[in-house]
Amino acid sequence: MALGTAGDAIAADKGHYSLFRPTPERLLRDMTTDRPDTTESPFTVDAGHVQIESNLFGYARSRPDEEGAVTDAFELATTNIRIGLTNNTEVNLVWQPYGMARTRQLNPADTLRDSGVGGVDIRGKVNLWGNDTFEKTGSALALLPYITLPTDEDNGISPEHVEGGVIVPLALALPHNFGFGLNGGVTWVRSDATAGYHAEYLASASLAYEWSDRLGTYYEVTATFNTEDVRGDIVILATGVTYAVTDNLQLDAGVNFGVTSAADRVNPFVGVSRRF
Repeated sequence: MALGTAGDAIAADKGHYSLFRPTPERLLRDMTTDRPDTTESPFTVDAGHVQIESNLFGYARSRPDEEGAVTDAFELATTNIRIGLTNNTEVNLVWQPYGMARTRQLNPADTLRDSGVGGVDIRGKVNLWGNDTFEKTGSALALLPYITLPTDEDNGISPEHVEGGVIVPLALALPHNFGFGLNGGVTWVRSDATAGYHAEYLASASLAYEWSDRLGTYYEVTATFNTEDVRGDIVILATGVTYAVTDNLQLDAGVNFGVTSAADRVNPFVGVSRRF
C-alpha cells in the first residue's frame, strides 16, 4: 500500500460501470498501488481501467547459508497488471520476465549461476468495504486470493510447483496524514516433488505518512511463519518513498532489511506505477 489514504470519489452510484463500460475520469478514486511495500492495499482499480505496477530493478543479497554460500539476486521488470472488472473487483497478472541469481560458495570455483523467466501469479481482489467511502468510514477491507504457476521448473528463478493462498488486506485512516495497513494471509507451498503441501502464514504492517499531495513515505515490518527453512522464520524491516508525478503516474524506491537469519540481508529496489 503506497500511500496511507485513498480519497473518496465524487459521490455517485458507480455500481453499473464494468470492464466494458469504464468509470468516467471525473469519478475515479485517488490512485493507490500495491507497491512499493509488501503490504497489499484493499482498494481496487476502477472498473474498465488498467494499472501497471512494475519493479524496474531489484537486488537482494542473502545471508550465508549453513555451508557459507551467499546468493546475489537481480530482478528486472517484475510487473503487476491490475484490471478493474467492476467497481469493487479486479483481476491481476504478475509476471517476472527475467531474473538472475549468482551463488558464491566458499570455494570460488564452485560459483553457480541461474537465470531466466520467473513464475506467473494470477490474483483477484474483492473490496468488501471502503473503496469509495474510506474518508468517511476510516477503514477498508478486501480479500485477495492468488495462485502461482511455474514457467520453467529447472531455471532456478521460477517456482518449481504450483502454489496459492489468500491475503486479507486492511487499511485504517489515522490523524495527521498517517495511514496504517495490515495484512494477514496463508499460502500453501511445496518444497519438493516428494513432499506434500504445507501452510506458511504471512503477516505485515505498514505505517505511511503523506508529506504532501505528491510525496509519501512508509515504514513496514513483514513476517513469514512456519517455513521449512532450517534457519527459521523470515522477518523483514522496510522503508521507502513514493512520489506522484501526476494523478496517474507514481515513482517509488525502497529497501528491505532482513532481521532473521532466513531473510535476505538487504534488498533495495526502484519502481513505477501507471494508471490508464
